[in-house]
Amino acid sequence: MAKKIRIRLVRSTIGALPAQRATVRCLGLRKIGSVTEKEANPAILGMVRAVSHLVAVEEIQ
Repeated sequence: MAKKIRIRLVRSTIGALPAQRATVRCLGLRKIGSVTEKEANPAILGMVRAVSHLVAVEEIQ
């Protein structure tokens, strides 16, 4: 079974670059405090790394 991660938007995307805003939207996050669960594959981890200053990530068992 693949590992999963929980991603929470903790900072606003107002001051972020347009590419970073798009990345946050593609992760399924809309408002501050919104949470999504994704499989921890290289594509998702790269997206999370690109917006790491806007999100909080935790591993799910």
